[in-house]
Amino acid sequence: MQEWHHTTVVAVRRGGKVAVGSDGQVTLGSTVLKASASKVRRLAGGKVIAGFAGSVADALALFTRFEAKLEAYGHNLERAAVELAREWRTDKALRHLEALLVAADVATTLLVSGTGEVLSPDDDVVAVGSGGGYALAAARALLAHTDLDAAGIVREALTIASAIDIYTNAHITIEELVS
Repeated sequence: MQEWHHTTVVAVRRGGKVAVGSDGQVTLGSTVLKASASKVRRLAGGKVIAGFAGSVADALALFTRFEAKLEAYGHNLERAAVELAREWRTDKALRHLEALLVAADVATTLLVSGTGEVLSPDDDVVAVGSGGGYALAAARALLAHTDLDAAGIVREALTIASAIDIYTNAHITIEELVS
């Protein structure tokens, strides 16, 4: 059975802005099936940005559930993320979903996983997926050594990751919120 390889998602917070971006590549084995997938979207009436790395069908199911949690908890990102993680970890069908979710609003950035983790980064940067380590390193360096804004750092970090990770391409989608 061929293995699905997935994407790179990175979120950066700087100067009163938060940007979340991803590449657009979907790969099965050694074949690129799609180069321009959109893996970042606005939720909660545009107040939350979420991006996923992992199985597309699983991520779409998570987006739907996460949006419902955001609505149920008055668009409170942290509460909705905790409830999603709890349900994801304990629900018999959900716990088999293979994806990671990065979510941000004007105040908070979170990484949500199916193991029940809800993590807020220490340094205003989080990255996941097959090129996540490369994007994280690049974003941290750009944050420390340039004056680029949040979206500029996300774009450059993803571009760097796409030059290293064969499962990440340079078709980049970025969404940004301003506080």
